[in-house]
Amino acid sequence: MRTARIGILAVGIGATLVLAGCASGESSGGSDAAASEPVVLKIAAVTAPMTDVVEAAGEAIEDGYEIELVEVSDYITANTIVNDGDAYANFSQHEPYMQEFNAANDAALVAVQPVYNFVIAFYSKTLDDIADLPDGATIAVPNDSSNLARALKLLDAEGVITLDPDVDPYASSLDDIEGNPKNVEFLEVPIASLNSAYEEADLVFQWPSHIAALGLNPEDDGLITELDGRFALHVAVREEDADSKATEALKAAFSSDEVREVIESNGTIETAF
Repeated sequence: MRTARIGILAVGIGATLVLAGCASGESSGGSDAAASEPVVLKIAAVTAPMTDVVEAAGEAIEDGYEIELVEVSDYITANTIVNDGDAYANFSQHEPYMQEFNAANDAALVAVQPVYNFVIAFYSKTLDDIADLPDGATIAVPNDSSNLARALKLLDAEGVITLDPDVDPYASSLDDIEGNPKNVEFLEVPIASLNSAYEEADLVFQWPSHIAALGLNPEDDGLITELDGRFALHVAVREEDADSKATEALKAAFSSDEVREVIESNGTIETAF
């Protein structure tokens, strides 16, 4: 397998986006690849192992296409630049989060290829067992609705709180908490900032890709863990590009042996294709 050129472009929160090469449909991947000039597909991702997967897909992409990794610092930016046409696709989220973004921003992104599932967990700097959670504890949870609901569902399963049984747990919010025997308090924080809350809160919900920066992983350090296929990470594109040849090439690359090798080398994720 040939090695494709993989470019890396960093984009900060709120930074002015100047993404050269996305001015035309051809360069952004909307048209058939020309034989002499490969179509460069800009793919946004936030952190490893998502960025590692994008690079592996770049090695596997078929002739006529190249992948350029666009590193961004938050998940909203990853979606915004795709929706605005400044990147062709992103690999940074599960479908429930993407749907939430669509609803809030009048966007039209679609998930086209599941790639991996990941183990989510709650962590604590001071506790070794969830049973030791003190009365009045502070629990840091994500501030977006899909990940917040997932966190509350886990806490309900452990008996930390009780959710309204008439509410879909995947759509639950803090308002749906009926029982709170330990009188816990919730701190809602963006996913990318939850690591900071680890220093102060008694319990913190976090993705493995972020908690790794603190030297932690769900298998060894998670007090509550879950692997739920509903939250598999997907490649997402604009709805208008969902059936294009470029998207078909991306789907093949992101379900390639090269990508599988990256996933299988990481103990916190598992293949979803």
